[in-house]
Amino acid sequence: MRGEDPFDEGATSILRQPKAVWATAGASVVAFMGIGLVDPILPSIAEGLEATPSQVSLLFTSYFLITAVAMLVTGFVSSRIGGRKTLLAGLALVVVFAALSGTSSSVGELVGFRAGWGLGNALFVSTALAVIVGAAAGGSAAAILLYESALGLGMACGPLVGALLGDASWRYPFFGTAALMAIGFLCITAFLREQPKPARKTSLLDPVRALGHGGLASVATSAFFYNYAFFTILAFTPFVLDMSPYRSGAVFFAWGLLLAVFSVLVAPRLQRRLGSLKVVGGSLVLLAADLVILGYGGHTTAVVCTIVSGAFIGMNNTVYTELALGVSDAPRPVASAGYNFVRWFAAAAAPYLAPKIEEWTDIHIPFVVAAVAALAGALVVWVRRAALTHEAEELEPRHAAEDGVTVFAD
Repeated sequence: MRGEDPFDEGATSILRQPKAVWATAGASVVAFMGIGLVDPILPSIAEGLEATPSQVSLLFTSYFLITAVAMLVTGFVSSRIGGRKTLLAGLALVVVFAALSGTSSSVGELVGFRAGWGLGNALFVSTALAVIVGAAAGGSAAAILLYESALGLGMACGPLVGALLGDASWRYPFFGTAALMAIGFLCITAFLREQPKPARKTSLLDPVRALGHGGLASVATSAFFYNYAFFTILAFTPFVLDMSPYRSGAVFFAWGLLLAVFSVLVAPRLQRRLGSLKVVGGSLVLLAADLVILGYGGHTTAVVCTIVSGAFIGMNNTVYTELALGVSDAPRPVASAGYNFVRWFAAAAAPYLAPKIEEWTDIHIPFVVAAVAALAGALVVWVRRAALTHEAEELEPRHAAEDGVTVFAD
């Protein structure tokens, strides 16, 4: 996979894709918007619902905890009812629970509705990656970059949309997301045809069994620590910056733009020059340094470091996705489910633990803990580097053969 260049003039352009792929990618943008949507309005939600930062942080915890557990269910469901119906079911759940989130009268209600939202997002996002990889022209490298582009654009636009709508009321971003996801539902209905179900149905335990593979388990473990650092920035920094929704939205919009640029343009080129493991290891070390400076710097320094972290996060997102999909002999949807099952637990833990750690110590220590987590992720990659490199190279021909098969109808 490292040798593929989707931007090579002789390769199929990443932009020349079937309508089904664009419909799925467009809906994915909105799905990822839902993650960062609440960032600039977290202080407004806390004020509106008379909640503490640690209580409001449960919006992320409930969302990602359900998302993690649901990863064991997504393959089971999609292998029985098909990818198209699974995507539509996930979108329908997001529409319902995003709209309900906007009607919440207490932080407890909002946390509960976000959990339902997380279930819908898990069904959609995990299946969307499989749909894009199966249907995209240009092989898996182009498909993954398209998926990462959707992730980056969604993460960039989410805070901006949240700020623009949230300036009037913290409820409006939730209603806006419900409306956009309803449009995504209509696009998937119109452009994605029903695809044949896989010959073998996925069981609930297949993703867990896939983690018995040393390479995939190592990638998932490293990604767990990385995600703790990632979501400390995403969920805890808005309280530290203490800015208006517009200003906070602008900061995270710039952060998301760097994330998108580095995931789509910079990471693939660095991978070809240095190799995936050096890129992800170096990015994690730089992210750790950025977190320490963010935690101990002044307000302007914190703003700059928050934006700059998007570059390291963007590179890591691309490399981790490729490693997870290519390092084991498990089918890609199963490997992805097992990998996401592990890493999303950190996304659930960080938003809750970071404000708690601040309460127990001071405002600097949550960033120090996140930096240590990033270094732990780099250490796992370094210790397991020989096995990861060998296993990825051994499996590359099999995955290349898989990419030549059109799984989903145009």
